Amino acid sequence: MSVRNGLKAVLTSLQPYDMDAEELGTIELVLAEALNNIGEHAYEGEDRGLIHLECLWSPGGLHVQIQDQGREMPDGHAPIGTRVPLPDELAALPEGGFGWFLIRDLSRDVSYRREAGVNTLSFRIRIKMPEGR
Repeated sequence: MSVRNGLKAVLTSLQPYDMDAEELGTIELVLAEALNNIGEHAYEGEDRGLIHLECLWSPGGLHVQIQDQGREMPDGHAPIGTRVPLPDELAALPEGGFGWFLIRDLSRDVSYRREAGVNTLSFRIRIKMPEGR
């Protein structure tokens, strides 16, 4: 529920800007995948864990930085995220495996580092800068 509430807060803060549904959908999808990964993997088995999310506009798009104090990513790197082949039957669609592919496909400049027990994931979503920014 915390991820859902965080996403709602970000999307609510973007409402005053002239953004189309596709841009808002891209932001929501990328943030949802990244935040859900933190909850499912970095804080797996823990009752709670803090996530710090910062978004900054620039002419190149929306720059996002997400920090947590959960477990380090495997091998100290963000996964590559390869495309998962789709099955012939919709019912055979796998539960997961799309997250990192979507994050990398819909954003740019993806980087990950861990320093002093803090994971930092940064990326840029290429969307036009809102009017008045």
